[in-house]
Amino acid sequence: MTRRGRAVTVSERAEPRRAEQSLTQAVAAAEMGEYGVVPGQRVAVIWDSSSPAAALKDLVDKIQALVGADNRVSVENINQLSQSAHKESSFDVILSGMVPGSSVQHTTEVLAEIARILKPGGRVLLKEPVVTESGNNSRIKTVAKLFAALTLSGIVEVKELQKEPLTPEEAQSAQGHLGYQGNDLLIVRIEGRKPNFEVGSSSQLKLSFAKKPGPSGKPSVDPATAKLWTLSANDMNDEEMDLLDSDELLDSEDLKKPDPASLRAPSCKEMGKKKACKNCTCGLAEELEQEKKSSQPKSACGNCYLGDAFRCASCPYLGMPAFKPGEKILLKENHLHDA
Repeated sequence: MTRRGRAVTVSERAEPRRAEQSLTQAVAAAEMGEYGVVPGQRVAVIWDSSSPAAALKDLVDKIQALVGADNRVSVENINQLSQSAHKESSFDVILSGMVPGSSVQHTTEVLAEIARILKPGGRVLLKEPVVTESGNNSRIKTVAKLFAALTLSGIVEVKELQKEPLTPEEAQSAQGHLGYQGNDLLIVRIEGRKPNFEVGSSSQLKLSFAKKPGPSGKPSVDPATAKLWTLSANDMNDEEMDLLDSDELLDSEDLKKPDPASLRAPSCKEMGKKKACKNCTCGLAEELEQEKKSSQPKSACGNCYLGDAFRCASCPYLGMPAFKPGEKILLKENHLHDA
């Protein structure tokens, strides 16, 4: 193929196509400017059964023309979003309910999933029908409840971009999809952002534990007073300085060795007590314990020594042979417990 007697190169053939692509991208950038989408970003478009198919396809084509068609745009049904295989922090921008003519309702689970797959610092734009006042229809939220749901899901910097009455297409979709027949519905567009950190991430806090300058804990001492109680080498040689030997302060009574009996604490018996003290150290507790072990049980009927035929049913000597009165009998421990 020639043009004015010259062959047309491959680059010249591609120039009209490049110009067309640049024009298409410029138009898409102008239309997507309100969504904040820029070339190279990963975008997720969320729709539901109320979204018109033609409007959905037109929105996706415009986004693909701007960001590129190499798997940078993901289209997800809102009811299947939680079952998708998207990893955490996958998208830069998420558009939910932004298809013209749709009436998407965002549940708490959907908002939590949006926050999960959104990158730190990423933006989410959503559009949802709201009511001016909360009534019996709990499915449709007010603007305040929608703000609270976004905040609880982890989205920050939530702000309202636009609020207007429903278009005829949106009103028809809301009546058929939501089953709402009231005339107080509004369509609200909200923007939010994910914090610049991932859920569950950790960071070391830089805390300063430097001590604040303050008064010292020790009491101040008068230098003149301290000097009175301080001895120097010159003071030791000073004839006017009167020094006392500590041994001269003791008399003959202080040097006597004390009697060990006087150092012993009085026993419980000497203090007239019949029972040992709680922390007895005089030996009374051990003595009473020994007497308790060696003491013989007293017979209630006086016939214990005659044998089992004359013994009571609760006699501790049951099963033992007869013995002489006054004879010392050792009972086993289990006999005493059984009795």
